[in-house]
Amino acid sequence: MSRLQQTEGLTDIQREILSTVRDFVDKEILPVATELEHRDEYPTQIVEGLKELGVFGLMIPEEYGGLGESLLTYALCVEEISRGWMSVSGIINTHFIVAYMLKQHGTQEQKDHFLPKMAAGDIRGAFSMSEPGLGSDVSAIRTKGVRDGDDYVINGQKMWLTNGGSSNLVAVLCRTDEGHPEGAAPHKSMTTFLIEKEPGFGPNAKVSGLTVPGKIEKMGYKGVDTTELVLEDVHVPADRVLGGQSGRGFYQMMDGVEVGRVNVAARGCGVARRAFELGVAYAQQRHTFGKPIAQHQAIQFKLAEMATKVEAAHQMMINAARKKDSGQRNDLEAGMAKYLASEYCKEVVEDAFRIHGGYGFSKEYEIERLYREAPMLLIGEGTAEIQKMIIGRRLLEEYRIQG
Repeated sequence: MSRLQQTEGLTDIQREILSTVRDFVDKEILPVATELEHRDEYPTQIVEGLKELGVFGLMIPEEYGGLGESLLTYALCVEEISRGWMSVSGIINTHFIVAYMLKQHGTQEQKDHFLPKMAAGDIRGAFSMSEPGLGSDVSAIRTKGVRDGDDYVINGQKMWLTNGGSSNLVAVLCRTDEGHPEGAAPHKSMTTFLIEKEPGFGPNAKVSGLTVPGKIEKMGYKGVDTTELVLEDVHVPADRVLGGQSGRGFYQMMDGVEVGRVNVAARGCGVARRAFELGVAYAQQRHTFGKPIAQHQAIQFKLAEMATKVEAAHQMMINAARKKDSGQRNDLEAGMAKYLASEYCKEVVEDAFRIHGGYGFSKEYEIERLYREAPMLLIGEGTAEIQKMIIGRRLLEEYRIQG
């Protein structure tokens, strides 16, 4: 086990889960990750293996067939999986956020219907906030649901859905103006809809008017499908409003994104540790001027900085996870962890790339893949600028002067 990224105070069950996931990563993910990534191939066999391990139900309560574990346990598993291949953690993350939102905010009927199948991995989730013209400005959402008898009719276009094609349940944030006067705060007129669909691309066989046009071609983060979602007069039963009441969607989504930020921080930690492992190994194998480059002071300084960043990001991530598990507000800690881990991941990966020299530019070496994957973490679940806005506002709340 690595000296870095150790976590104090884990139970025997947590250590056993992490050991099992770590073995799976070493045997089933790392040997094939780069080949699958270069082919942009969905990791079907890996996903089936994770289903058998129970990872899709890790945080779903035992009464619904899950393992009932904490956010900390989940984040540490994500860290291990991302060390193998970050795209696999993305497949799990969107599923996990939808399951978390159902657990926290769903009606009893919604929990009974979805959570057991989600724990088994038979229903796999995706969630959708962003649209082509708004980015981080969630209040500007234009996709709209209008009440029509026992249904809502939804029209609009969503963007950047991880698992958009492979999922069969999508939590979609829409504007619903019912019960809210003109000029009311935008976040009070948003609703989350649970849309069940068939996996695949093109017009959906199960939901009339719903289309997943195809995969978006990306620089990295391959294997996992990232898509658009087009909704044209899509009818959704009113009992598929998350929580059974309109107007609560913004708060539900922000709760999901908050734990999602811990996930992205964990991904950054995992990718950074893998980059460090590759860099420190290569530095001991590559010789210049009659000795391994690891013996040159310049490289030792670089390795020292990399390891320190790996460790610091990990400790901030577990602090954010434990804060959420305790039932306390953790937007400050989650924002800090996501910001630091993603920035440090980029820096550690680049330093490992530099250590590899010209070989780092070759697709034959794993670091080339990590170099293309790390930038996604700078954007996912909110950019660095968004995190700093959240952090700054929360700090002013905590340190507001009196008088």
